Amino acid sequence: MSYIDLQNVDIDYPLVGMGSRSLKSRLLGTATAGLVSPGDAVPVVKALRNVTFSLSKGDRLGLVGHNGAGKSTLLKVLAGIYQPTAGTITTVGRIVSTLNISLGMEPEATGLENIVIRGLLMGMRRSEISAKIEDISSFTELGHYLNMPVRIYSSGMATRLAFATVTAMDSDILLMDEVIGTGDASFIDKAEKRLNEFLNRSKIIVIASHSDHVIKKFCNRAILLEHGQVVHAGTPDDVIETYHSRAVSNVGA
Repeated sequence: MSYIDLQNVDIDYPLVGMGSRSLKSRLLGTATAGLVSPGDAVPVVKALRNVTFSLSKGDRLGLVGHNGAGKSTLLKVLAGIYQPTAGTITTVGRIVSTLNISLGMEPEATGLENIVIRGLLMGMRRSEISAKIEDISSFTELGHYLNMPVRIYSSGMATRLAFATVTAMDSDILLMDEVIGTGDASFIDKAEKRLNEFLNRSKIIVIASHSDHVIKKFCNRAILLEHGQVVHAGTPDDVIETYHSRAVSNVGA
């Protein structure tokens, strides 16, 4: 069984180093319509407010909203990086996150060594890595470079290595901040097929993206975030239409 359940989740960021008695901090509350509150000691950014939803096997949720709406923060809450300031979150299942696909890359280690290091950091067992290392190595098309230190790789080569490793994992819950790519135009078709297989192996998917096409292609549900709040939920088509109509209304306001 795999599921996610959020109930009335809030996330507050303290703005460290800004005194509550300063004129700047007092003005923030007014200027941001309450999104930044001076509080008693330090100003606080209310990054998420009262977020509630549940996901079960087969759900593919798209997160829609402008920059700063709270999409990435919500993904980090789901990944366990941030703990809610208020409310509760319950997750069951193996979580794989692509929030930073290069996390844990060791420049002085070889490509092969980095496959093992990153696999372990992402929660793979050594036996699992051993079973997948040939597939990962072959997919990268890096050949003899896999025996060389990653510090000599181009950015495209390093991204291929990271992409191949993370997409070899099997997840119950997959979290993605934009659909990951390879940074190499000649590799895109091969990468897209592998990415589709990776997505299809996951029981639950949560994707944040600015691309309408991505949300419609991969998701069966969506939510619209504004200033850390869920303002609309429904099908991808419905939520995207609402997002664009609200954007137009805000411009004209």
